[in-house]
Amino acid sequence: MVNSNNLVAAGTVIVGNIGTPGNIRVEGTVEGSLESQKKIIIGESAKVNGDVSANEVEVAGNVNGEIRCKDTLFLKKSALIIGDIFTKKLIIENGAEFNGKCQMGNQLNEDPKNIDHGKKKISS
Repeated sequence: MVNSNNLVAAGTVIVGNIGTPGNIRVEGTVEGSLESQKKIIIGESAKVNGDVSANEVEVAGNVNGEIRCKDTLFLKKSALIIGDIFTKKLIIENGAEFNGKCQMGNQLNEDPKNIDHGKKKISS
């Protein structure tokens, strides 16, 4: 697997989904989902309007969407999350804001379609 470090700089606006096998840091705006097999850092100046999925996530900016984290999710004091969180471990600094549901534990490494989130399952 190729190691990659990616940056969405402050002032940059990306409309569309981003997927990478490596790390990504966002300081600008992303209108779409972010997915990494490693780590996503959402800086203090960043705005993400879409879902975020990675092994490890650190949020200091704004996220309007669902966050799925296979290991540890860090919410810095300047973080504002509007959406549900699914993570194995959660660390929240004093001052961070979170509006949504939170589910934690080892079962989150399973296929998300097989996890009961309190919603009625419909068989096809």
